[in-house]
Amino acid sequence: MIRVLLVDDQRLVRAGFKSILDGEADITVVAEAADGRESLEAAHEHQPDVVLMDIRMPVMDGLTATRHLLGDPALTGVKVVILTTFDLDEDVYGALRAGASGFLVKDTEPEELIHGVRVVARGDALLAPSITRRLISEFAGRVARPGPSPVLNRLTEREREVMSLVAAGLSNDEIAKELVLSPATAKTHVSRIMTKVGVRDRAQLVVLAYESGMVTPRWLTP
Repeated sequence: MIRVLLVDDQRLVRAGFKSILDGEADITVVAEAADGRESLEAAHEHQPDVVLMDIRMPVMDGLTATRHLLGDPALTGVKVVILTTFDLDEDVYGALRAGASGFLVKDTEPEELIHGVRVVARGDALLAPSITRRLISEFAGRVARPGPSPVLNRLTEREREVMSLVAAGLSNDEIAKELVLSPATAKTHVSRIMTKVGVRDRAQLVVLAYESGMVTPRWLTP
């Protein structure tokens, strides 16, 4: 059972999302919170698998709350999906940099919401929508880059190749096909890369690839 924490300052939004998610046999909403500070308390109490986090809220915004959640050693298994009204939002990009597993716009279709929760719960990043790629393309180029990140020196040539394919939006199965590997080997490469460069999530790996100059934002144009 996938345990979800809903965080949004609008009760109606929470009610709508709860109705959709609780209708699935493998998903349950274990708690709700109206601001970022409440979300931290609820996360510690209920230990959710996935937090659906509004980006703009009173008391503590979603970006700050995401940084606290993902930096807390007691919450290492928690995944965060950002909820936003705008698809190109610098705060959402900041949340991806902080380790959020992806984002959804609030008017997303119910099927996309359910799919997103399941994708993130199994440990994958929610990177498929073209708006996510556009978001990274929009803001990655604005980050000052004195040169390639030193952490990339830890990677082998094959690992660099795999990381570039991850950044291009390929799944593990697609990477396996591209490089003539087994899917299990491709998954192992991705996991090892994330460990070597010190990121906790595939989304962070994509951001690092663009901010370090390994690949360029023009690749992300839909």
